[in-house]
Amino acid sequence: MRKGELTRAAILDVALDLASRDGLEGLTIGLLADRMNMSKSGVFAHFGSREDLQIEVLKLYHQRFEQEVFAPAMSEPRGVMRLKAMYARWIKQVSVEIASGCIYISGAVEYDDRPGAIREELVAMVRAWHGALLRCVNQAVETGEFKPGTDAAQMVYEMYGLILALHHEARFLRMPGSVERARLGFQRLIEAYQQPPSEGAAVARLKQ
Repeated sequence: MRKGELTRAAILDVALDLASRDGLEGLTIGLLADRMNMSKSGVFAHFGSREDLQIEVLKLYHQRFEQEVFAPAMSEPRGVMRLKAMYARWIKQVSVEIASGCIYISGAVEYDDRPGAIREELVAMVRAWHGALLRCVNQAVETGEFKPGTDAAQMVYEMYGLILALHHEARFLRMPGSVERARLGFQRLIEAYQQPPSEGAAVARLKQ
């Protein structure tokens, strides 16, 4: 990488750290320049505006989320095993972010009623993850592991509820055992939708 690219990457790393702690709205060119020991104009040279910087921070967060959570789970077989891997890595990610903060969650609070490019970018990223979870649940129905007629949207909604509860209880309330409760809640969710093994195998054969 060239020097300019390395500097830009370093600025984004620091900006992501600041945004995780203070929110995207708390990210300012001045604060970032101080942290980087650069002038404001030096930071502006890499990003046309504060909004451009915020969007690039979002993209970096999303890229890392996909690398840490989504991509590794794709090595698992389609169906319940893949869904479990996605959720387990999601839990791990949130557990790490308890000390800093989840930009998806904090961003939703900051931009839920604030139209504009940042909100649109954030919504697109969350919907992409939402869509990946929906596909995974539907694949588990196709493989016969989940009951026919399983409402994939309802299941994903409940999964999101567990993650939001984990973030609230662990980060805000500092309640011990929150991660384990989130894991237990997901296991109960799986059991509620899971097809008995013999019936699931029969369904899978019919779809072959």
